[in-house]
Amino acid sequence: MAETPDEPTITREAGIWRFIPAVIAALVTLWFTKFISPVANGQYPEYVVTWVESAGVSFAFRLDGLSLAFALLICGIGAMVFLYASAYFRSDRRLLSLQLTLIAFAISMLGLTTADDAVTLFIFWEGTTITSYLLVGFDHEKETSRRAALQALLITGAGGLALFAGLLIMGGIAGTYRISEMNLLGETFKSHEMYATIFVLVILGCFTKSAQWPFHFWLPGAMAAPTPVSAYLHSATMVKAGVYLMARLMPALGGTDLWVWTLIPFGAFTMILASVWAMRQTDLKLMLAFTTVMGLSMMTMLLGVSTNAAIAAAMTFLLVHAFYKAALFLSVGMIEKGSGSRDYTKVAGLSRALPLTTTVVGLAALSMAGLPPLFGFIGKEMIYEAGLHSHHAAMFVVGAALVANALMVACSGMVAIRPFFFSDQQAPKNNPADPGWGLWLGPVILSGLGLLCGLFPGIIGYTLVEPMVVAVAGEPMEGYLALWHGFGMPLLLSVATFALGALLYFGLDHIREFLFRIEDDVPETERWYDGFLVAMGSIARNGSILVQNGSMTSYLRRTFMVMAILIWVALLSGTWTWPAFALSGELIDWAIFLLITASLAVVLGSSSRLAAITALGGVGAGIAIIFVVYGAVDVAMTQLFVEILVVVFMAIAMVKLPVTGIARFRPRDAAVAAFLGLGVTMSMLMVLGTDIDLSLTGFFVEKSYPEAFGRNIVNVILVDFRGFDTMGETAVICFAAMAAYAVLKAGRKVRK
Repeated sequence: MAETPDEPTITREAGIWRFIPAVIAALVTLWFTKFISPVANGQYPEYVVTWVESAGVSFAFRLDGLSLAFALLICGIGAMVFLYASAYFRSDRRLLSLQLTLIAFAISMLGLTTADDAVTLFIFWEGTTITSYLLVGFDHEKETSRRAALQALLITGAGGLALFAGLLIMGGIAGTYRISEMNLLGETFKSHEMYATIFVLVILGCFTKSAQWPFHFWLPGAMAAPTPVSAYLHSATMVKAGVYLMARLMPALGGTDLWVWTLIPFGAFTMILASVWAMRQTDLKLMLAFTTVMGLSMMTMLLGVSTNAAIAAAMTFLLVHAFYKAALFLSVGMIEKGSGSRDYTKVAGLSRALPLTTTVVGLAALSMAGLPPLFGFIGKEMIYEAGLHSHHAAMFVVGAALVANALMVACSGMVAIRPFFFSDQQAPKNNPADPGWGLWLGPVILSGLGLLCGLFPGIIGYTLVEPMVVAVAGEPMEGYLALWHGFGMPLLLSVATFALGALLYFGLDHIREFLFRIEDDVPETERWYDGFLVAMGSIARNGSILVQNGSMTSYLRRTFMVMAILIWVALLSGTWTWPAFALSGELIDWAIFLLITASLAVVLGSSSRLAAITALGGVGAGIAIIFVVYGAVDVAMTQLFVEILVVVFMAIAMVKLPVTGIARFRPRDAAVAAFLGLGVTMSMLMVLGTDIDLSLTGFFVEKSYPEAFGRNIVNVILVDFRGFDTMGETAVICFAAMAAYAVLKAGRKVRK
């Protein structure tokens, strides 16, 4: 779907403070660089703080080659995005809000990629979900932004819950939640009967986050976010979280047939589908979104291949993609600022007016196309080399990569040629020009890195790629990064890629027309998502109509019926044991029995509400006397006070109700009451017929004073051992009191 350009809310231009996040991110990047040499030499710094000791959960963080590379990308590209945003939104009153949310997102991503504890990882994983929801919906005044944000939240949030379940099962099997220790138990997991369940749950989390089919549609929809957000979240960082986790857990879960034959087909299919769909876009930002899905799918497919060469290719392409895609997203913002549009059918001939933008886009696009001497060429050669030596479906992997890479060549022409050199239309007449340094500095650095890494691949190979491969594969990388490996099949495949890509580019208009014609005939999973939301909404509405009918009697009847069913299910599924029965000869016991029986008779036979409520209090008073007889005076006082308050409050409420005459007998309500009452009676008798287990009582007696410094065991249980439960109950009472106050206040207003 096409997206309208970002429309900032104009206000006074922000001061120099707006550069602070960029400076901090740059300094943090420099701080992480000091770990490059130690990590490359096999030293992995750790930081651990015990959190929930009894459950084995800790705030554990660890830097190895994979986490360090992500930390550098998150902070380095983050610094450029922060600088870009400070210029892009320099006169927008929402700049501070955007920067704070971006900082929260960056912290979440850093925590996710450096966490060495599964629970800690999940917390930061959900942090990226929440912050990305806020960032995608940044322009919340627009319905499209709100819808895209909700879509991303629901899909990635649901995947996160599946992931959490998988991680918990892994922790239970391993006896630890430390990820580095889990990865040492790969054979244990792969031979376990729960392996398939773990794999499905974890892959659901990874696929939803990294937009793999059938969840791929949320990422292009998220292009409703502002350009800096798209560059940061949806090209270089968040969407790679799923790829990161697949790589991180590969030693524990990877290499099996289930792993291979899930990741390779899903990755290849999503890769080609996204590449084809990118060809039909005219909005450059939306086109780049589909190519992002393609890049993520390429990495997924390579991780599925599972060989050392494939892992090296995936890690190299991860860096390649981060450099050129962030540069291109930011450059599209430069095109929009310079010409007023990012639709390539509406801009043309910009090369003279925007020479710097033309150069930056050209370098980044050449890397995306995989042309030498850019870093993208090295990545593409490694992909073909890995595919040719795949142990599983080598020709399928190579063929899928060839088609997808050729489509990327055509898309590179869309972004690098048509807006700047294509001359079917007149150039814009609004005096386009290159933007200021705040907008061009980041894209220049990123596109320059693509060139430098292509010219000097050995440096990045030793410092980043090789340690990444060791972290994932557990062994050193085979071979080395080089711009030229001589003549061979990978080079021939590269030549075929360029030739096929050129043909696709020159036939672009016809391809777009064809894709437009068949669009309605292609099954699209977003329609499944929309249909699911509609169905859920319908179920919720119909359920509310059925349950919330406005009758208090109906609510009570259903509540009591559910309680009765649960009690009887428990009774019928257990063993029935009965206590020894004997009639008491004590006068006090018979007096209590007569008091309760007489009170019940008055409740059932009275035509006066006040008399019925008062008699109901007599039942509670009889129970309080029982507590007194057995020495529980404090419980008896509590029971008595509760009964008094209930009688008073219900009497006040009944006075306000309309007079309905003599209450008539309701067989249905009587049946529900009898069903519940009999169930409670039977369950109490069964409890009395079993031996009393005093182990919990002994624990509280033993621990109350030494650990909680209290001699009243009941109070200690409520305040200390069950403190959170009591706090929750208190909160419920407070909410109920506020609701009652609001209802009473509204009633007084109506009567006036």
